[in-house]
Amino acid sequence: MPILNKDMTLCISLSARPSNNGTRFHNYLYEALGLNWIYKAFAPTDLAQAIAGVRGLGIRGCAVSMPYKEDVIALVDRMDASAAAIDSVNTIVNDSGVLTAYNTDYTAIAQLIERNALDPEWSVMLRGSGGMAKATAAAFRDAGFRKVTVVARNEAAGRALADLYGFGWKPSVEAALQDTAPGAAVDILVNVTPIGMAGGPDADSLAFPQEAIDAARVVFDVVALPPETPLTRAGRAAGKTVISGAEVMTIQALEQFILYTGITPTPEQIAAAEEFMRAQ
Repeated sequence: MPILNKDMTLCISLSARPSNNGTRFHNYLYEALGLNWIYKAFAPTDLAQAIAGVRGLGIRGCAVSMPYKEDVIALVDRMDASAAAIDSVNTIVNDSGVLTAYNTDYTAIAQLIERNALDPEWSVMLRGSGGMAKATAAAFRDAGFRKVTVVARNEAAGRALADLYGFGWKPSVEAALQDTAPGAAVDILVNVTPIGMAGGPDADSLAFPQEAIDAARVVFDVVALPPETPLTRAGRAAGKTVISGAEVMTIQALEQFILYTGITPTPEQIAAAEEFMRAQ
């Protein structure tokens, strides 16, 4: 990494619980490509002031994580179609003081659905109702999935998300499982809540009961920190297809990198950056 200097371009991330995932991924590629750039993670105490800082300090790019993906909408100038379609932002690009919002989460989820050959005829339980849940629900809907149940304790948010994409809503996992036909199982379990996130109050908890994991085909946890969550660990132990938040992180971070720099790294560089990100 070059020594800090006045000409260095800065990109940042904003999250309630920052991790080193994006920091390691982006900074590795900056060094590999010889770019005079640096990436730093922050936990803002005032979101509006943080975004004003992005604009006023000429910060080139800003990644946005939970719980700010919807709150930043009022603070940007333009909404790219990727963010406007789901009213959720995970990326801001600063062009000479004009802030444009994007959403690369959707792209990541869509690619992982395709890569893992998930069958649109399978049933899905999606736990969560925030900005990342919107991106996830939209990707499943656009991939042809119709048998999807949104699980959210917040009835207003849960019903709104479910209604937006033509899905069902339940207030709890237990209620959703009780509605499953006798002898049937939910094929795909998707966690889009902070359950299992390192440093959180539920860091050691499972987002779904073990019996549901045992009966499922696929376990998908969008939580990226730690790279192996209690849910993905339980899914692997049960012999299920497991999709991790670390995979989501790599794809969406790459899309962000391209938006910020205009450069597409080689597959070898991407693989090396992903390995470096995970080796922490």
